This record gives sequence, C-alpha cells and structure tokens, in this order.
Amino acid sequence: MPRDTLTGSRIRERRVMRGVKQADLAKRAGISASYLNLIEHNRRRIGGKLLLDIAAVLEVEPTMLSEGAEATLIATLREAASDGPQAGAEIDRVEEFAGRFPGWAQLLSDARGRIAALERTVETLTDRMTHDPHLAASLHEMLSTVTAIHSAASILAEPGDVDPEWQARFHRNIHEDSERLAETSRGLVTYLEADSDAATELGVPQEELDSTLEEAGHHIPELEEGAPAEEAVMRLGRGLSKTARSLLEVWLRRYASDAAALPLAVLRDALSEYGPDPAALARALGPDPARVMRRLAAMPPEVLAEPVGLAICDASGVLSYRKPLPEFPMPRFGAACPLWPLYRALNRPWVVLSLPVVQPGRHETRFQAEAIATPIGGVAVNADPLFEAHMLIRPLPPQGGPPAVPLPVGAACRICPRQQCEGRREPSVLAGV
Repeated sequence: MPRDTLTGSRIRERRVMRGVKQADLAKRAGISASYLNLIEHNRRRIGGKLLLDIAAVLEVEPTMLSEGAEATLIATLREAASDGPQAGAEIDRVEEFAGRFPGWAQLLSDARGRIAALERTVETLTDRMTHDPHLAASLHEMLSTVTAIHSAASILAEPGDVDPEWQARFHRNIHEDSERLAETSRGLVTYLEADSDAATELGVPQEELDSTLEEAGHHIPELEEGAPAEEAVMRLGRGLSKTARSLLEVWLRRYASDAAALPLAVLRDALSEYGPDPAALARALGPDPARVMRRLAAMPPEVLAEPVGLAICDASGVLSYRKPLPEFPMPRFGAACPLWPLYRALNRPWVVLSLPVVQPGRHETRFQAEAIATPIGGVAVNADPLFEAHMLIRPLPPQGGPPAVPLPVGAACRICPRQQCEGRREPSVLAGV
C-alpha cells in the first residue's frame, strides 16, 4: 500500500488530536467541508499548496502527513493484538514493527481481514441454517418421505406372504416416495449451493425487501429528485412477490416523504457542521430524530463517507427494516438481541438514547447507538399510541477524557458467544468460541 494513500487518515488523526473541527479546518484551508471529508477518508489525493496549508493550520511538518506511519495499518495491528491478548503482542512497538517490516505487517492485517470475513460468513450461515423457513420445510418433507419408505419396506420385510396386489401397491409406493425423496434432495442441495442472492429469492417477503434495498444501496436517486414513488416501485419491484412488492411500496412512499421534508442538499450542509449526530441534526433542521435517522441511512458515500447502520422495529420487537454494518450484523431471521437500545427505547418513548455499544467477537469494535421510539400515525383519541423504534449505528466518534464503558450487546442469541447473559433465550451454537 503506497504511503501517500493514507495522508487523509493522518490529517484526520492530527485534527482530532488538536481538537479542531472539520468545518473549521476546511474554512482555514480554503476548501469546502465536504471536500475535506473526502480527503480525510482517502477518497481524494492531496498534495502541493493544499497540503502545505493544512499542515500549517495543524502546526505540523508536511512530511508528517504525507510520509508518516501508516495510520490505518497500525490501527489494524493494534486491533489484532487486542483480539488475542493471550499472545502478549508488544503493542508499544507496533509502529516500529510496521516501519521495519511493512510486508509482514500488511500480511498480518490482510489475514485478520480474511478471518473476520470468514467468521461473519459462518455467523450468517448459522443464522440461516437455524431459522430459514425453506430449509425447515425441505427437511420436514425429507423426513416424512423417509418415514413412509421405511414403513412400507418394514411391511414387506415381515415374515409371511403378502397378497400380490398389496405387494405391488407397496412397491409402487416405495418407488414414488423414492422419486420424491430424490427430487427433494436435489432441490435442497441446489438451494444450499446457491449464492445468497439466489437463496433470497426463495425466502420470505421481508427478506426480499431487505435484499432489494441492499442491492440499491438503500439510496433511491429518483426519489431524491422529487419523482413519484410509483417510478421507483416499477424499477425496483421487478421479480418480487406480491407481498414483498407491497412492502417495498410502503417503504418507498415513506422514503419519498422523508426526502421531501429533508432534502439531500439541506442535509449535506448540516452534516458538514454537525456530523452524523441525529439528535443535533434534528435540533438544527426540525424533523424528528427518527426521520433524520432514516435519511442518514439513505445517504450515498459522496455525502456520508462513513456508512451508518439502521434497525427499525414495531411494538412487537420484530425488525421491519435492517441496514447492517460489516462489524455490526443484524439477524435475517428470528429476534435480535434483547439488550439493544432499540428495545429499551420502546419503554421510554420520545427520548433519544445515546449509548456506546460493542458486539462480541474478535474485534470488539465499538459503535455509538442512538435509539428513539415514536408513535405511528397521528394523535389518538381515547387510545394508547402504537410505537415504532429506530436505532442508528455509527462508528464511535473520538472523544476527550476517559472512554465510556460500552454496553455489551449481540446480534442474536443463537450466534452470540456471551454465555453469561441475563437476556439469553436459547443456547448459542458458538459456545466456547
């Protein structure tokens, strides 16, 4: 990895260390905050006079920004060391190691990334194998067919003569059941060998909706420009089941309403000043925090460089929308972790809960979770309101002083290795990992 590709990361690290806001640094350097945001996330190269100006504002030598230690690589090595504290890695010498042996350092970093990807795949497949309705139905069909074959064969194997007519009937039943068993087995193998997109086509409507929105990047350009929701439904709804298409239509109508109330250009300007803080953005822009959370989840990379995750549940706790992050998975089937602030918000409606959280695993990556529960529909008369909860997940921003203790949460009990948990509903398949 060339050293100059991480200049933006060094600028961001130095800016945070000095307590300079992104908007202030951009103004003093004579560029827009959005352009500086792209630079800091290594999406734009920097050099010449602009690098000199930023270095002067940050009071560092330009070479410290352009040729310093690889910030991202060193951060990855530190995380790898924290994943296995029993190894006793010399964390205080990690920069020396990365500088003297950059090839070995990059090899360790890449290996850690591959291991993390494989572990996420195992967790996803375990969740699917446990709760997938198509898989359960296929296995039930196979067991029923095997039982029928065994019953017919046991009658033929019993001592004594069997009437030729009945014998022919049993043979015919065994033949037909065997053909059905072979067909079911082939279908099951094909399903298990299919990629995730093909398997999703056989899933439930909610999963079809999740897959469609994920493929679109949760961003619908035509709705941002004021087009009617029907246009987006026509484009995205091809191939969906009738139920999934109706769910998509409801979601896109809500998206269109959110985009009209909080246009992308307005939100882009506010992000440069307040960052992706839903409470601060809601105070500045007016809409309720739940709408701001939905808009943040719909922002493209050029507007919000660091993606955010979003989970929405109804009053029963069932997830009606999910946008997971790579390091913060969300279950496709079954219930999510009961410790999520998402569910705590249902007990405290209209209160924004802002808590640092950490999921179990190798990385123990920390996130900031903001959750709020708001009523569905207008004001009810002589009736209790029905609430819906939103939870935004974003990387934990740097903060001064001692770090807050994060709330340990999981994805779902079935794939959570934390055994000592009061909220556990069922044993984990990852026990002992």
